[in-house]
Amino acid sequence: MNEQNKELSIREMIHQNKQKKLSTTNVFDKIMPFLLFLSAFVSVVTTIGIAFTLGFELFKFFERVPVAEFLGTTEWYPLSADQRFGVWALVMGTLQITVIAMLVAVPLGLASAIYLSEYASERARRVLKPILEVLAGVPTIVFGFFALSFITPILQSLIPGLQIYNALSPGIVVGIMIIPMIASISEDAMSAVPKKIRDGALGLGATRLEVATKVVMPAATSGIIASIVLGMSRAIGETMIVTIAGGSQPNFEFNPLNAIQTMTAYIVQIAKGDAGYGTIEYYSIYAVGALLFVFTLLMNLFANWVTRRFREEY
Repeated sequence: MNEQNKELSIREMIHQNKQKKLSTTNVFDKIMPFLLFLSAFVSVVTTIGIAFTLGFELFKFFERVPVAEFLGTTEWYPLSADQRFGVWALVMGTLQITVIAMLVAVPLGLASAIYLSEYASERARRVLKPILEVLAGVPTIVFGFFALSFITPILQSLIPGLQIYNALSPGIVVGIMIIPMIASISEDAMSAVPKKIRDGALGLGATRLEVATKVVMPAATSGIIASIVLGMSRAIGETMIVTIAGGSQPNFEFNPLNAIQTMTAYIVQIAKGDAGYGTIEYYSIYAVGALLFVFTLLMNLFANWVTRRFREEY
């Protein structure tokens, strides 16, 4: 009788535990969709809030400055007595940094990706890839001082007439900063190409380099192009490196040896106190920020389109 009572008690305990666990699971099943929706909702509301803030302040700027002057002229002197608001001087500085950075980052990033994907052993890949990605975690202000105090003196010893503040030095360092992004995303895309495709090419007599450049890379085109476009977006939006090493001279000329000012560097200059709140100079940073927002948005949309357009499914 005691054994029966004991067995019954154990069954009741198991049943109670199951009910308790089921009850807890049901609660989580009901709560989790709400929490996940709330997370997505916060992201959407934040994006809308940013767009609304930019639009509201942008309206105040264009009440005082014609859109034609902002988008149709090339002189940017908002802090002078004779104010000029031709944003293309800042766009040209940003473009110089982006071009130089991509000239550095694309070949080195793709070469790193090819090595990690096609030549490195599994052990070497597990060691080298995290080390490479650590570079992406270095604060950009450190990169800025690296550009100003290390890269610029080296370049000045090689290039006579190079100014202490110039576009070349920060452009190179921004490219170095972007290498891990391009290498990591491209390596993931190349590693996703099935091994049987490589084996087929090798079986036809192709070398490993030919397999990498003529078979694997074309098959991973969507991921590689997406990594390059995302790297360009990162270069366009970079702030601290160009602020420290690029100078503050907006010029509508493509001369990497001279001082420049990028869109983000101008925003930092005004935001740290060079213009009072409510002045036209203050509102100009929202106009520049809105244009920067449009540029990066278009780049990201293009990256998404490329990813969908050239995606290979095996």
